[in-house]
Amino acid sequence: MTHKILFVCHGNICRSPMAEFVMKDMVRRAGLDAEFEIASAATSAEEIGNPVHQGTVRKLAEHGISCAGKRARRMTREDYAVYDYLVGMDGANIHNIKRLCGGDPDGKIRLLLSFAGRGRDIADPWYTGDFDATWRDVGEGCRGLLDFLTAERN
Repeated sequence: MTHKILFVCHGNICRSPMAEFVMKDMVRRAGLDAEFEIASAATSAEEIGNPVHQGTVRKLAEHGISCAGKRARRMTREDYAVYDYLVGMDGANIHNIKRLCGGDPDGKIRLLLSFAGRGRDIADPWYTGDFDATWRDVGEGCRGLLDFLTAERN
């Protein structure tokens, strides 16, 4: 079984690409590459085609993770049918994902930190400049998501 995950934030240049590449790294390290399809997208059109924010690039590189070649894209209604989980970084993202998808009849739309037992948003480093806090939150959420999905198959 392949788990298809789409991480989503406002612009797809800070938080969602960080989550995409952190999750890909976790899955690779666990030897589960073949069981996952992981991507990221934006709810807005503001950053389409732009590269990942340098703060995210630097934070990933500090941990030996590359996001080379990633460009921002906007999610589409069709993504709802393609992905098993559409994972938002904050409440505004969740609202916008549901609006873009026409609702959430299959319960696929979730807040990233909900997988870590937390109902709070991941702070947006675009505004805070704090990529360390975002890194910690993303890591916690991705570990929770990976644990959730691997427990599901056992």
